[in-house]
Amino acid sequence: MNRIGKLAAGAGVLAAAATAVAVGVRKRSPREDPYLDEPLGELVPDRTGSVVADDGVLLSYEEVDPADGGQAEITAVLVHGFAMSRLGWHFQRRDLADLVDPRVRQVLYDHRGHGRSGRSSAAASTIDQLAADLDEVLRAVVPDGPIVLIGHSMGGMVVMALAERAPELFAERVTGVALIGTSAGEVGRSGLPRPLLSKYNPLTRVLGRVAEWQPAAVELVRTAGGGITRQAARTIGFGPGNTSPRLVDFLVKMLDVTPVRVLADFVDTLGSHNRYAALAGLKHCRVLVLSGDHDWMTPFAHAERIAAALPDATLVRVPGAGHVVMLERADLVTEHLATLLRESHQGG
Repeated sequence: MNRIGKLAAGAGVLAAAATAVAVGVRKRSPREDPYLDEPLGELVPDRTGSVVADDGVLLSYEEVDPADGGQAEITAVLVHGFAMSRLGWHFQRRDLADLVDPRVRQVLYDHRGHGRSGRSSAAASTIDQLAADLDEVLRAVVPDGPIVLIGHSMGGMVVMALAERAPELFAERVTGVALIGTSAGEVGRSGLPRPLLSKYNPLTRVLGRVAEWQPAAVELVRTAGGGITRQAARTIGFGPGNTSPRLVDFLVKMLDVTPVRVLADFVDTLGSHNRYAALAGLKHCRVLVLSGDHDWMTPFAHAERIAAALPDATLVRVPGAGHVVMLERADLVTEHLATLLRESHQGG
């Protein structure tokens, strides 16, 4: 049985199988980290490359083929969130490769200024530019065939911006869209709870000013007392329940790669993002809207607002989960993505 089959059979079966493989005859303590032996961020892609953005910035990407060697029937493009990288899709990247109904080719890339991609100017650190980058990635790496776009946080905003930029793409080739832990509009004007990333959040504004004044000092503060950084990642990224220490460390590792100056450069575009009108461009697609109900970055009310604008969308509330729900509740997220891919393929 492949991993997706195990997911469908139930989380208990999956946990038991994973434990048996990882520790053999030794029974793992309930308090032991379930991801102790998981190679987080170490999966080897089938191919890697770079796409040149319209302003010359190099965008790093990787491809993952179906695990059984069969011909892919649909391509999933995974678009990561603010301050993270494509490594954040670790579990989905691992498990979606096992799908056979349909077989899925995966394309994952890093936004400009994030992960392994090149740095950008502050002026080009906008969601509009990120949408243009995604367009370039699709043209270069996915020139034909049906596509499912999967966006988390800022990645979801980029997918919406692409729908605004290239509606014909969504009418002709994009058959499915997943919007995970994201928002369609600036909360200062919507009356919804303000996400932590809002340009009106005073902490975010102070971060930007300090980074501009003395970026080296901010980096020192962020890295010198690892415990503080780790606690912040734990609080902001995850829900209030028990969380794997390895997942927290993995998130910290991703966040540490992104310079504070890059974070500050994107503050204004996150705050001014408003793509409610662009949601109409998703009417030809199957849409999944999924969010944790303990998401401090983009509260669940934002997911509800998106779903209200897309009455045919599937809205999933994940109890107790925080912003990085695809790590925290990986099995559940992957199940819903597998369903979206299957329905998008059948309907396409």
